[in-house]
Order: sequence, then C-alpha cells, then structure tokens
Amino acid sequence: MYPDIKELHSYWAFGVLFFLLIAVLNSLVGLSKNKPFAKNDRSIALIALIFSHVQMLLGIIMLCLSTLWETAKHLDGGIMHKDVRLYLVEHPLINIIALVLITIGWSKHKKAETDNAKFKKITVFYAIGLVLLLSRIPWSAWLS
Repeated sequence: MYPDIKELHSYWAFGVLFFLLIAVLNSLVGLSKNKPFAKNDRSIALIALIFSHVQMLLGIIMLCLSTLWETAKHLDGGIMHKDVRLYLVEHPLINIIALVLITIGWSKHKKAETDNAKFKKITVFYAIGLVLLLSRIPWSAWLS
C-alpha cells in the first residue's frame, strides 16, 4: 500500500504545482489588466486549493505509513538526522505552512470587496505557498 500512496503522492504533486502556478499567473494577469473577478478565476483558484488539500491528505497518509520512523530510531540524532530530517520534519512542516497560507488566501479572497483585492489575495498567498512547496520538494528523490 505504501508504494502506491507514494507514487500517487509524487504524481499528484505535478498537478498541484501546475494548478498553483496557473492560479498565480491568472491572478497576476487579472490584477495587471484590472479585469473583473469572474467565475472562471474563482474556479481556477478553487481547483488549485482542492489539489493542494488532496496532496496534503496523501502526504499525511504516506507519513503515517512510512518506514522512516523505524529507520530514525536507529540513527544518531533520531528524526533530526540529516538522512531523514527532510522527509520527517522539513517537508511535512513547510508544506503544512504552505497549505495554511493557500487556504488563508482562498478565505481572504472571498471576503475581499473589490476585484483587484480578490486577485491580490490569491496572487500573494498562493505564490508564497507555491514557493514554500518548491523549497521543500525532495528533488533528488522525486525526479529519479
């Protein structure tokens, strides 16, 4: 079961990154061209939000099923050992923070009164979330 979840988590990440990038770019275009915030703009941001939340659920399941916990018990330094720290501490923690920011952006855009403010909330919070996600991807393991 773990290998299947791990593979799905890896492939789903492409969708998350793609839709977050599209949401940020779409909001930047809307902001720069002073466009009205339309149903299509809302849908793009919502899809990015949903993909991000599904990815987090897959990640939490994967973290619970991981054998790295057993490995960490036998290493000097436990979960803070350089070989497991990225997977057990940094990646989950930073990605949870990123997801919280993306969710805050979604909530704040709904409360914003002007179209420009809606685009700005999506742009700022989704972009910060995207950068945080990109910073903690285990690139060497993911692309191999």
